[in-house]
Amino acid sequence: MLKIGLIGTNWLTKQFVAAIRTIDYYQLTALYSRKLTRAQEFGVEIEQELAYFDDLTAFLASDLDVIYIATPNSLHFQQVKSALEAGKHVIVEKPAFDNPQQMQTIQEVLQAHPGQYLFEAARHIHEPNFQAVTQAIAEFDHQDGAVLTYMKYSSKFDAFLKGDTPNIFTKEFAGGALQDLGVYLVYDAVSWFGVPEKVQYTPTLLRTGIDGRGTAVLTYPDFQVTLNTGKNVQSHLVSEIYSGKQTLTIDNAGEFNQVTLTKAPGVQPIVLSQQPDTNPMIHEAQAFGDIINNHDQARFERLNSLSINVNHVLYNLRRSAGIVFPADEDGRK
Repeated sequence: MLKIGLIGTNWLTKQFVAAIRTIDYYQLTALYSRKLTRAQEFGVEIEQELAYFDDLTAFLASDLDVIYIATPNSLHFQQVKSALEAGKHVIVEKPAFDNPQQMQTIQEVLQAHPGQYLFEAARHIHEPNFQAVTQAIAEFDHQDGAVLTYMKYSSKFDAFLKGDTPNIFTKEFAGGALQDLGVYLVYDAVSWFGVPEKVQYTPTLLRTGIDGRGTAVLTYPDFQVTLNTGKNVQSHLVSEIYSGKQTLTIDNAGEFNQVTLTKAPGVQPIVLSQQPDTNPMIHEAQAFGDIINNHDQARFERLNSLSINVNHVLYNLRRSAGIVFPADEDGRK
């Protein structure tokens, strides 16, 4: 059993806990929070006795194999670095890091700690319906681009409109629509089409200087991929991938509930998807456990390479729009 500790006490952490409870690999044993009382409250919420810590050094020195991190984006880098240096495997929520400099530093830490694994929790790429899209694209004789949409009105945006400043809508915590939801679409595009030749992001900025929504264009040698992302609007648009007369349709390019293939105009669509699990984190938790337990270095390298490429594309998109985070300015490593 892999003894796992948590950093973060939000809804994502709850969903992850529910997922690992369905898998034999993991034993949840500890939780870190800056406030010990909050850690204890969270233990009650998930109905489990845990060892509670408000000292990160002590937490990382405890008997743990894996650390799961679900904290504001700008905190990921130092927490991941500390956990890897403490000899732990790490699962960190997307986006893993603010910029390529941070990613490079973490890669150097990984190289100095052979046998340690780092996973960016892009849960959707491990789901069967994502794999169905991947297989369908592989069977196309050519690609003609795509329009991918993930725009979801944030539960915290009403508070923002009233004058509050939730972390996800600040530069300080590396927030914004591109980082929070656009990362799903960038994972889609890079997984299916590779790294684009050039990128451009056109955002609608909020009062904090970060993007409430925006449109990105990824340019490939023979086609373009358009990404629509947003946290201050709700979209019901489907996403489409093109190959001549054929169209792959996805109900939601971040959640993948339904996937169909229309082979020609006027032809009945073929359903490629299956009923998704009620907890979308189950497949990623299974995949990470498989890699750790089987020492599957090749599979890890594929995921790690994808994570690096996504990090670079996200950064280049953000910088094309002139959005600068504190970690970019101070050269933090």
